[in-house]
Amino acid sequence: MSPHLQHVHYPTVELEADERYLQLLGRQFPTIAAASTEIINLEAILNLPKGTEHFLTDIHGEYEAFQHVLKNASGTIKRKVNEIFGNTLRDADKKDLCTLIYYPQEKLQLVKAEEDDMGEWYEITLNRLVKVAQSVSSKYTRSKVNKALPKDFSYIIQELLHETDGDINKHAYFNKIIATIITTRRADAFIIAMCNLIQRLAIDSLHIIGDIYDRGPGAHIIMDTICDYHDFDIQWGNHDILWMGAFAGNDACIANVMRISLRYGNMETLEEGYGINMLPLATMAMETYKDAELEIYMPRLGANGRVFTDKEKYIIAQMHKAITVIQWKLEGQLIAAHPEYLMDDRRLLGTINKQAGTATIDGKEYPLLETSFPTIDPDDPYRLTPEEEKIVKQLHNNIVNSEKLHKHVYCLLRHGSLYLARNNNLMFHASIPLNDDGSFKAVEVMGQKYAGKKLFDRIDELVQVACRRGGDEPDKQGSIDYMWYLWCGPDSPLFGKSRMSTFERYLIADKATHHEERGAYFTLHDNPEIIDNILIEFGLPTEGSHVINGHVPVKTLKGENPVKAGGKLLVIDGGFSRAYQRETGIAGYTLVYHSRGFQLVEHEPFESQAKAIEEGQDIISNIVLSEYKANRLYVRDTDKGKELATQVRDLDRLLAAYRRGIVKEQQ
Repeated sequence: MSPHLQHVHYPTVELEADERYLQLLGRQFPTIAAASTEIINLEAILNLPKGTEHFLTDIHGEYEAFQHVLKNASGTIKRKVNEIFGNTLRDADKKDLCTLIYYPQEKLQLVKAEEDDMGEWYEITLNRLVKVAQSVSSKYTRSKVNKALPKDFSYIIQELLHETDGDINKHAYFNKIIATIITTRRADAFIIAMCNLIQRLAIDSLHIIGDIYDRGPGAHIIMDTICDYHDFDIQWGNHDILWMGAFAGNDACIANVMRISLRYGNMETLEEGYGINMLPLATMAMETYKDAELEIYMPRLGANGRVFTDKEKYIIAQMHKAITVIQWKLEGQLIAAHPEYLMDDRRLLGTINKQAGTATIDGKEYPLLETSFPTIDPDDPYRLTPEEEKIVKQLHNNIVNSEKLHKHVYCLLRHGSLYLARNNNLMFHASIPLNDDGSFKAVEVMGQKYAGKKLFDRIDELVQVACRRGGDEPDKQGSIDYMWYLWCGPDSPLFGKSRMSTFERYLIADKATHHEERGAYFTLHDNPEIIDNILIEFGLPTEGSHVINGHVPVKTLKGENPVKAGGKLLVIDGGFSRAYQRETGIAGYTLVYHSRGFQLVEHEPFESQAKAIEEGQDIISNIVLSEYKANRLYVRDTDKGKELATQVRDLDRLLAAYRRGIVKEQQ
C-alpha cells in the first residue's frame, strides 16, 4: 500500500478559503476518477530514481570544451557504455560508439568514407544505440521520454525503447523495424535522432555556476546552447554581471568588456556574436596612439589559439590602450558619484605625475612602465576628450541595441539568480561577505545595509531592475551603476577581494602592488562550522548538504584541493579557460549528482572538436571524489519530489471533499 494512503482518513475539510482552493483544484481534476488517476501517476513518479544533475562553472567562452563536456555529460555516457557492453565490445568499438553519440553527423561522414558494408554497420550500430537509449531513459516516465522524442521517429523509438531480450514474441518485430529503417534509407537520420536523445536523457538538469563570458572566443555560442537546453539554471558570475551591466547601459562595464576582449585577442564574441562595430574605436586609437608606447598592451595569444601578425598586434594594442584609458576615466567618474562604494583608492589617474613618470599607490610613489597619455588632462584627469566621448556613445548604442545580446541577457534574467538552493546544494559563484569572526557582514546597498541571504535577495532584485527594459523604478539608475560595483567592488559577493588592481597590473612593475586581498570567506571556507552557518542561513540542513562555488581556479599544480570543509564545500573552477591552464594544470572540474551520489570529475585540456571526431579523442577525465549514498536517491528525496508529495496531499483532500459532498464532481 502506498505510504500516504496508510494514514488518509478523509478528514473534515475546512470551509471558506480552503474550500475555494479545492473548488479550483476540482476544475483541473473534475471527478474522483481524474483525481485518483493523478495520485497514482504522481506516486509512481516519486518512486523513480533521481535524475542526474550536471554542474559546470567558469566556462569563460571556451565553447568547444564546453560543448564536448555537455555532449559526454562529464563522462557519464562513456561510463554508461562501459556498463552496458563491458567486455563484450573492444575498447576501440566502445570509443567509436561514444564518438558517434557525441558527434553523430560528423562521425557518420567518416564512417561512410571508411566502411565497406554500411548495411551491416547500420544494423550493429542501431542495436547498440537502442541499448544505450534504453538505459538512459529508464529513470524517466514514459510521458517525459515521449516529450523528448523527435517527432519524425517518435512512434518507432517508443517501440524500440520497450524491447526486452526475453520477449520472444516480438523479436522478429523489432528486427524488422531496424531492417526497414535501413532499407528506407532513413538510418542516418534515425542514428542522429537516437544520439541526440541519448545526450538529452543522460542529464536531467544543468547548473551553470557563473562566468560564461570573457577570455575565450565563443561565449555567444555557449549562451545559444544553454538557452536551448531542456532544463537549466544559472548562478551569475562577475564576468556575466559585467556583460549584463554593459547591456543595461553602464559605460564603465562596457569599457571593461571591450578591454578584456582586446587583452585576450578575442573579438569574435563582440563582432561575430553581438554585432559590435569596432571600426570607430580602431580609427580613433590609430590616430591618438600612433606614436605611443604599446608593449604592455599587446594582445595575448588569440582566444582561439590564433597567432596575430605584427600589424594586427599593433592595431589591437592601440585599441586596447585607448579603451583602457577610457575605462579608468569612466570608473573614476562612477566612484566620485558614489562615495558609498568606498573605492576612492581606485581613482588613480589623478595620482599620475607625468614629469616624474610616477603614480601614487596607497601613499607610496611608484615609477610607471609607460607615460604616454595624450588624452589625460592633469587638471581634470577623469574628463573624456570629445573623441573619447564619441567612442563611448557609439559603443553604448551598439551594445544596448544588440538583439542577440538582448536575447542572451533576458535568458540570464529568466533562468538566473545570484544563488540557488536545490536538493540540499547551495550554489553561488564566488563568496558571501563575512566578518573576520565568520559572522555575516552587513553591506550597504542603495542606502540600506543587508547581510547573508537578505543581501543576496536584494542584489537579485537590483539586477532585475537594472537589466529589464521599460521600467521606471525610482532606483533604476542607481541599480545600473551598482552593476559595476558587483563586478569589482570589495564587498561584492561576486568578487570577494579588497580591490581589482587593473591599473597596477598594467602600469606598475612592483608586483606587491598587484596583490588583491581575498575576503574573509576565502580564509574561512575550509572551516566546516562556517559552511554549516551558511547552509543554515539559506535554509538547508547541515548534514548531507554542500556549498558549490567556482570563481577562484583550483591550482592543482600547487597542491590545492577542490574539496574543502571536510567535503561540505566543493570548488569546481579548475581552468576551463586556456588562459588559466598553465596555472591550474588541468582544464576544469565538473560535478555530477546522480541517484547514487556525487562524482567530482577532473578534466585534462581539450584539444579540439576535430580531434575528438577524427581520432575519437575524448577529454581525459578522472573522478577525484565519489560520495555515494547508503541508499539510492529517488524523486521523492528531491525538492521536486517534495512539491509532488504536496500535490498528492492536496489531491487526497480533494478526494475526501468529493466523497463528503463538500465539492461536487463535474460529470
